[in-house]
Amino acid sequence: MKVVWTEQAFLRLAAIEDFISGDNPQAAVKLVTRMIEKTEALAKFPQMGRQLPEVPDSDLRELIDGNYRIVYRIKKKNVEIITVFEAHRLLPDEYLVCE
Repeated sequence: MKVVWTEQAFLRLAAIEDFISGDNPQAAVKLVTRMIEKTEALAKFPQMGRQLPEVPDSDLRELIDGNYRIVYRIKKKNVEIITVFEAHRLLPDEYLVCE
């Protein structure tokens, strides 16, 4: 199985990196690298994340990484990373719009 990041997910990850870089560029790079590495494990273990609590009857799952939630769905041949956002928030509806 292959892990594929949507454009939306990459843009949100880049925004997180930019925000953290304002205070600590090294920490920002470290965080982004860790998140990407964590999602790579989904290639072998796609169901390692929990079902998304906000929409439990959907095919959406998530990984928690520190203060961030990484939302994904399992497809036939890949795992699609949909978005990344702060863990204290509920999933906004607009984050479910993917190209």
